[in-house]
Amino acid sequence: MSGMASDHNTSSQEEYVPHYLQKEDPFASKLSREADIIAGFYLTVIGILSTLGNGYVIFMSSKRKKKLRPAEIMTVNLAVCDLGISVVGKPFSIISFFSHRWMFGWIGCRWYGWAGFFFGCGSLITMTAVSLDRYLKICHLSYGTWLKRHHAFICLAIIWAYATFWATVPFAGVGSYAPEPFGTSCTLDWWLAQASVAGQAFVLSILFFCLLFPTAVIVFSYVKIILKVKSSNKEVAHYDTRIQNSHILEMKLTKVAMLICAGFLLAWIPYAVVSVWSAFGQPDSVPIQFSVVPTLLAKSAAMYNPIIYQVIDCKFACCRSGGLKPKNSLKKSRTYTISADRDSVAMNETQLE
Repeated sequence: MSGMASDHNTSSQEEYVPHYLQKEDPFASKLSREADIIAGFYLTVIGILSTLGNGYVIFMSSKRKKKLRPAEIMTVNLAVCDLGISVVGKPFSIISFFSHRWMFGWIGCRWYGWAGFFFGCGSLITMTAVSLDRYLKICHLSYGTWLKRHHAFICLAIIWAYATFWATVPFAGVGSYAPEPFGTSCTLDWWLAQASVAGQAFVLSILFFCLLFPTAVIVFSYVKIILKVKSSNKEVAHYDTRIQNSHILEMKLTKVAMLICAGFLLAWIPYAVVSVWSAFGQPDSVPIQFSVVPTLLAKSAAMYNPIIYQVIDCKFACCRSGGLKPKNSLKKSRTYTISADRDSVAMNETQLE
């Protein structure tokens, strides 16, 4: 029996040998030195901007941590995930690109792969929770009356447990982390799907629970929000100023959340497509020079969120010590100052001269 198993393993390896087993040094860069230097500078800029932007969100929110509302707590958690990717992961890849090879061996490769997947999964699941919050807040108004801070912390515990589970599953023997084909970065071992049915089951499970299912929830939530807004705009117009102002605020927060999700998905979907093709397409059919572009694009996702806050011209209360004060465009004749206390939201309308 052991001989048969040995023969089966040998035949499987003869059918397909992943790139990191085809050569003696899987960590040598397959790119030109000039390309590695450009990628290193690119990641350095991305890392600095991401660290400063998300660090600012966390720092300002820490000044009023006892006053943060549930939606703000989820926003801070997203900043923590993005900062974790920048601080824990990017230095490894930056040093390796400038060195023209992966410098940290297999242990460093597995750590880097785990950290990237852990914080990336945490970001996506956090955005899934935010999209559900927006959906319930806009489409089911009674939801906002019972959601308290402790519900947000329970949600955070679920998010971190979910990310920890799926990032750690490969260490249980059902998967692995491996170097990218270009050699200077590491990721999930997508190439296991080429070797066995168990590898295919592992890759499909990761894709469904850590990409497709969360993305489907996000898309469902925002489609329902868009439909609800279209049908309720006329109704809101008949309400008094307080309700109209509240509706405007909720929609601005929803726009921010939608842009954050769109930026994340646009950054990661090309990488997911290349990974799926590497797992289930023709072996080694993705050119090495092509595979590095989606990887670098995905690594930029952590930088977008602080920029999006500015583009939408809407500051979350966690970024201001005095509360959330959205600014209207110069074309409008009124501004609204919104300040939050423990029990209610007071809205004051100020006429501009």
